[in-house]
This record gives sequence, C-alpha cells and structure tokens, in this order.
Amino acid sequence: MANEQLLKETTKVKENLLKELHSIISAEQIITEQEALYDASADRYKKYAKAKKVLDVPLPMAIVYPNSTSEVQSLMQFCNEHKINVIPRSGKTATEGGLENWKEIAIVIDGSKMNSIIKIDPYNMQATVQAGVKLETLEDELRKIGYTTGHSPQSKPVAQYGGLLATRSIGQFSTLYGAIEDMVVGLECVFPNGHVSRIKNVPRRSGGPDIRHIVIGNEGTLCYITEVTVKIFKYYPENNVFHGYLLKDVDTGIHILREVITNGFRPSVARVYSEEDARQHFSHFYKDKCVLIFMSEGPKGIVKATNEAIENAVSKFQDGIVEKVEDQLIEYWFNNLNWTQGHIDREFQTMVEQHKHDGFTTEVSADWENITKIYHNVMKRVREEFDRIEDITMLGGHSSHSYLNGTNMYFVYNYHINCAPEDEMRIYHHPIHSIIIEETLKLGGSMCHHHGIGKYRTEWTEEEHGSAYYMLEKLKEAFDPNGIMNFGTIFPQEEGLKYIKG
Repeated sequence: MANEQLLKETTKVKENLLKELHSIISAEQIITEQEALYDASADRYKKYAKAKKVLDVPLPMAIVYPNSTSEVQSLMQFCNEHKINVIPRSGKTATEGGLENWKEIAIVIDGSKMNSIIKIDPYNMQATVQAGVKLETLEDELRKIGYTTGHSPQSKPVAQYGGLLATRSIGQFSTLYGAIEDMVVGLECVFPNGHVSRIKNVPRRSGGPDIRHIVIGNEGTLCYITEVTVKIFKYYPENNVFHGYLLKDVDTGIHILREVITNGFRPSVARVYSEEDARQHFSHFYKDKCVLIFMSEGPKGIVKATNEAIENAVSKFQDGIVEKVEDQLIEYWFNNLNWTQGHIDREFQTMVEQHKHDGFTTEVSADWENITKIYHNVMKRVREEFDRIEDITMLGGHSSHSYLNGTNMYFVYNYHINCAPEDEMRIYHHPIHSIIIEETLKLGGSMCHHHGIGKYRTEWTEEEHGSAYYMLEKLKEAFDPNGIMNFGTIFPQEEGLKYIKG
C-alpha cells in the first residue's frame, strides 16, 4: 500500500514538472514516448538486458532537445531548482553506464540538435562546432579542403563532440595527433545554476590551472558542454604507409612499440594484438600468432624517417618476429574498422538471437615496465578464478595507444550468456572486469584509459585517485552543490549499489 502511494505521488510530481517544462521549451523538443524513454534509460553497457527488454533502472521522465546555449541554460536552471537529475547526452556511444539513469525524477538533455559547424579556420588551424556535431561530419568537411581532425575513434560515424569531450575520448591515430584533451583549444559549457563559461581559444597560457580540464572528461557530472574548438591538421593521405608483422608473443610487440616511441617517432597507428584478439580482427592473414601493426602518415620526410625507425626497431627484436605481413592486408583491415549505425543494430540483433556477448572491453594503462605484467596477471587470474570459464569464447587484449612513458592495454572478452538477461553483467562481465581493474591498480596503472569511469567503475574511483580524490570531491561540491548532474557517474553512490551488484 505504501509503495502504491509513493508511485502515485511520484507520478503526480512528474506530471507537474512536465507541465512546467513545457513553459520553458517547445513541445516538439520534448519526447515522452515510452519506447524512447526506455532506450534513453541505459547505454551500451547493458545492451543485452536492454535488447531483451529487462532493464532494471528507472525511465527518465523526458528527453529534451535544446537548440541553443540559452535553452540549455534555462533547462539547467529549471532542473537545479527542482532537484531533477540531469543526464547530458550527445552521440549515445557511451560504454560504461554513464548514460544510465538511477533516479525516478530525471531528464535527458540531448545536444544532437545543436549541430552547426560554426567556423572552420585553416589559417589558425582550428574549427569551432556546436556540441551535437558528429565527428565524421566535421571530418568530411575538412577533408574537402585538405585537412583532418586527427581524431578517429571507432564510433566516428555516430559520436558527437559534446560526448567526445565529456568522456575524454581517444582515437585510432592518437600516437601522432594525441587524444581529445590534446586537441581542444577552447570551449563553452553551462553549469547547473545556469552560469555559462567560455574558455577562449589560445594556443597556450599560464593563467593559473588549465581550467579546460574541469570540463574535459567530466562525464556530465559538473556541467553541460555546448560548444567546442579543436585543432585541425593538414592531411596527407597519399603518404600513408602500413606495416604488419606476426609475432611470437605480446611482450615482443610491446618492446617494439617502446623502441619506436621512446626514440622520438610518432606513427599514427601503433598496435600489438594477442593471439586471441588477433583472431577476430585479422582472419585474412591470421596464423595463430600475435600481430603488430603500424601506420605512418604526414609529410613525406616524416613518413620516411618513421618507416626507417619502425624497420630498425623490428630488426632489433628479430627473434620475436615470425614473418612480415603484406602492407595492403593491414590497410584493408583499417579501412573496415569503424562502427556504423547498421553495425550497432546488427550487434544488438545477434546478441538477442544467439545469446552471446562479443567485444566487451576493459581498457587500462600503465608504464612500460608494468603493462605486460598486468596483461599476464589478468590472463592467469581469469583462467584460474572465473567460475564460468567454459562460457568464454575469447579472452585477449591489445595495446593501441602509446606514450613516451607507457602504453595502454585494451582487454577484450567474448562469452556465451547462460543466465537470465538481467543477471549477465553480475555473473559474467563484473567478475572479469574486477580482476582486470584489481591487477592494474596493484601495479600503479590507471583503471580507465579512455572509456571513462561511468557508473560501473565508481567502486574503484577513490582507489584510482588516492589522496587526489579530494580534488574531485571539491569540484563536485563547488559546481554541482545540489547533486543534479548525472547521479552515480564518476562519484560513488551508496544508492547505486543495487544496480552495480544486482
């Protein structure tokens, strides 16, 4: 009886809030259809349960599509006044639960209608866009005039700039061009109280802490991103050169990556795949071996020097090389790597029909000394400790983003789902995910290289940051004192444990 009364009261509150919402934004910008709300209640993290229609989280009461910064400002002030949970959304490609709703009273603010390219400025090597502009849209416009964003995550055809900044995105060419935080020049964002902040476009300044980083990677927990200015680069596709090798082991590949990078060279692509992970990517030349790939691009002189550096590094570790792969086979693979909406739709359909999960990932980073230790420790522990090891159809990993002082490891695991759809994450993903994170943190690595914390790594947020977590807490207190921004993301919440633990 008490639950029925609470439900009635909550329903009434929602009805009244929706009426007020219609007074500040037009009706055609507000979506309340149940199917759309169900889709908006969770992201790709729970895609199997979502596809099976058994999600266990509340539906937001509306999805709202603002057309301008001023409309975002009004919406934020409205939500802040009424203590409505705000889930900022732009692109819908989140993978760690960052778009999942954990509150009965919540609104999704979707920036996809704010989709104008404001200015392309080749002389100053930058472009300014609204947050809802798709990465591929800007890239296509730049290619017409001989430029590129340099940013190419697999989600490139569907990802939007607001989401790319909010999740601290990285792309496949990061070793040359950097990640999104290296590309951002300036931005505009709106805080819960309606304050609009603009960070001006300058190449560098020494005006205190770099305040861009309050916004970049905040995962919608501090503010709403409305506009972005990014660097652009000259594009030299005619100079692209691909390299591929079959290796005896992952360790050889990591040694070669380190040799190239620490000698000062920056191929745009530098990757090594374990045997298991290589099997699902390189069937056109895979021979039960690890795979090492590089791509060099840029002006001819730089490409020539980079190619020589790669060849020298490979020769130094010749004992671990099985054979060279034809360059065009690597190029073919790379040209077919990115997602499309059709790919995403087929993935959902396959999961529902075949009851299997392909391509779940946990990406971490560490220094050169520890990254292979983490890899081997994880492989050993999962194989020894995971209760349903017989259901795993692939367990592997690859390194795909390297730096002067270390690299990442992108663990990938596929499995058949032999349980109720709503139990999949608890029985399969979470135990594997936990082992990977525990082994990474033990050796001083980071538990999240580029997908963010979302809601399903929050149980390790404090351990990830240690004494520096103090700074994160104070940012939340200062910029979102009413706690309306994306409840449960980044910051651990006791109330969310029922969704994490099941």
